[in-house]
Amino acid sequence: MAFLVDSHCHLHLLDLSTAGNNLSAVMERAKNQDIQYILNVSVKLKEFPIIYDISQSYSNVGMSVGVHPNEQDEIVDVETLVELGKVPAVIAIGETGLDYFRSTGDLNWQHERFRTHIQAAKQLRKPLIVHTRQAKGDTIRIMQEEHADEVGGVMHCFTEDWLMAKQALDLGFYISFSGIVTFKNAIEIQEVAKKVPLDRMLIETDAPYLAPEPHRGKPNEPAYVRHTAEYLAKSRGISMDKFAEQTSTNFFSLFTGAVNSHV
Repeated sequence: MAFLVDSHCHLHLLDLSTAGNNLSAVMERAKNQDIQYILNVSVKLKEFPIIYDISQSYSNVGMSVGVHPNEQDEIVDVETLVELGKVPAVIAIGETGLDYFRSTGDLNWQHERFRTHIQAAKQLRKPLIVHTRQAKGDTIRIMQEEHADEVGGVMHCFTEDWLMAKQALDLGFYISFSGIVTFKNAIEIQEVAKKVPLDRMLIETDAPYLAPEPHRGKPNEPAYVRHTAEYLAKSRGISMDKFAEQTSTNFFSLFTGAVNSHV
């Protein structure tokens, strides 16, 4: 049976009170659903030691380094990202990008931080994890201006339209779908998911957020990425094995550091 990859989650943010305060229980549930690799994604630099420790405890967990666009209080520069990004367990830079939904006012600081992450990724030759929400035009423009296509990456938890997906694909980026795609009212995202080439698609949980049906509204965890995979395989009219094999292959093609440091 083909295995699955959770290409984006936040293991360090999970509420483990329902798992006996034991991450291994979460990891075991993921293993039982054939999720064999997990990318634990940074949203704050101060989390780096915690995320690193998790990656060292589990050989099938990779990590990123970066600052989420809504974390305005954290200061980040290229030099710091490059230094931390040299750690072998770090296979990606981010999540980074633009978020106009939760931020208001002069957002030039978000633009500059996004550029900082892209510049660091280019120095490290590691792919980017891009977050974008209600900022389609500026996100693509900055990616183009900073030549993000030189390293590529993934548009994580994609919730925008086909035009943006096509622009990102043209820059060499992959498109990742979270549990949102399983929601009944996510019509536009579902249509985009049918158009994205299978060899450019990833799946994720974004746990502990955005649990897919039938767990919507509950805390999310890596095991639930199977529900998203099953939904997308069915919507495209292909077998679950084929879908799992291709999306897992896509992940390791993009994040080659996962192969080198863990697999």
